[in-house]
Amino acid sequence: MNHRPALVASIALVVLGIAITPAALAAKGAPSGGGRHGGGGSGTTGGGGSLSLVMVTDLNGNGTPNWGDTVTFNVSTTATTQPNVSLTCSQNGKVVYGAVSGFYVGYPWPWTRSMTLSSTNWSGGAASCVAQLYYISGTSTVNLASTSFTAGA
Repeated sequence: MNHRPALVASIALVVLGIAITPAALAAKGAPSGGGRHGGGGSGTTGGGGSLSLVMVTDLNGNGTPNWGDTVTFNVSTTATTQPNVSLTCSQNGKVVYGAVSGFYVGYPWPWTRSMTLSSTNWSGGAASCVAQLYYISGTSTVNLASTSFTAGA
């Protein structure tokens, strides 16, 4: 069973700028797994994969992610040829940012791998963020690794 059309449709919504509602992301539930909190970006390894945060743009030059900065991820896995990363950021328990991108050759929207930490629901302030490395297998989502960080104000 090929789930690529559903993933493509989901990514198209993000690319077109249609916001993922906080309620929809909250219903998904928080990914399991730990990670390093704070600025850096060393990720956890599990289930055949690893994930680590990489700064793309650092507006204040402090070397850690903050609101308005752009981040991406180093991804490594032998479990699949089509790994994806979802990033969810929350303030006071409310989801204020959500993004998903494919991290594999042939992914049709490779520019979505760079994720800018802001949204219409997140106009500033610090947020707790969790990135999840996963792939789709049949009708299941298989989580491989996660990393957590705080995006500063």
